[in-house]
Amino acid sequence: MKNITILGSTGSIGTQTLDVVRNNEGLRVVALAAYGNDELMEKQVREFSPLLACMWDEKKAESLRIRIKDTGTRVVSGMDGLIEAATLSECDTVVTAIVGMIGIRPTVAAINAGKDIALANKETLVTAGQIIMPLCSEKKVKILPVDSEHSAIFQSLNGEDRGALKKILLTASGGPFRGKKKNELENVTVREALCHPNWAMGPKITVDSASLVNKGLEVIEAKWLFNVEAEDVCVVVHPQSIIHSAVEFEDGAVIAQLGLPDMKLPIQYALFYPKRLYMPGEKLDLFKIKNLTFEEPDRETFKGLDYAYSAIKTGGTMPCVFNAANEMAVRFFLEGKIRFLQIYDIINDCMENVKLLKGDKLEDIFEAEQATYDHIKGMVL
Repeated sequence: MKNITILGSTGSIGTQTLDVVRNNEGLRVVALAAYGNDELMEKQVREFSPLLACMWDEKKAESLRIRIKDTGTRVVSGMDGLIEAATLSECDTVVTAIVGMIGIRPTVAAINAGKDIALANKETLVTAGQIIMPLCSEKKVKILPVDSEHSAIFQSLNGEDRGALKKILLTASGGPFRGKKKNELENVTVREALCHPNWAMGPKITVDSASLVNKGLEVIEAKWLFNVEAEDVCVVVHPQSIIHSAVEFEDGAVIAQLGLPDMKLPIQYALFYPKRLYMPGEKLDLFKIKNLTFEEPDRETFKGLDYAYSAIKTGGTMPCVFNAANEMAVRFFLEGKIRFLQIYDIINDCMENVKLLKGDKLEDIFEAEQATYDHIKGMVL
């Protein structure tokens, strides 16, 4: 029996992780954490009977306490609550499915407590990879990627000589605006940006997919996860989302992982690695797929990719500035305060003007994050 904590249990990855739990008797949920959906959290608590439930919002936490007072689940809140959920002594593995830089502190706390990490929170490695990876090595903690692309790379490298790795081929669907040029994106709506052709995801990551910023974040994440240089990560647009990523070796061999667009597969693989267990549902049928196509990304229109490569090349806290600027810009876009293309303008302005720090300690990361937010608040949008 493996005991797991899920940070972000009411979101897309969190709810799909619970689907995996439903289909596997070898998993037990000991803690759940979410932002503010106390109604769904109540249902999850009653179904899975965790020892601990955390709501980020204290008012929602109090509401949940009243809702589940007849259960044995204890309710906590805020950052202290997240850290308690992540470090619970009964927990073996923490699924970090929480969105944003809020996930960094509980992830670090979990690593320090010796918990393995099923990583779905991009920001942890994007902003603090230089801190996280050495810490994992020191604490002998495994980071198992949950993102479909990084899971595919991990699976493709399994059992191979890492020294013979030449290139990572990181696939991208192209998102809802694939093929469009800048003039066609001037007035796109939030609804249009949220219409992803292949994946059902949360609003923030769906907008990131539309802007290709998401793929830039994944390039940085891959650099840390697989100990490669960013320039050795090649983004390939693959509209069918069947090849989830691939690796190329020195001898020219390319190994890829294929499957239908279903996040439950990488979630289950991370939770049971190195075992592969049966998973119900539709399976890949190549005769139905027929064609797999590949394109170069349009980096002139979708500038998020180049900003990511620039950020990791600069180093220090620049990836944090890139990420934080995008987080706030996407929030503004979803709230209807800015247009889609202004996301790039905000990122570029922050990368040019926010002070660069060394980034070798968490205090630098959070200082850079706050400085980015403060800079954006002073911009004329």
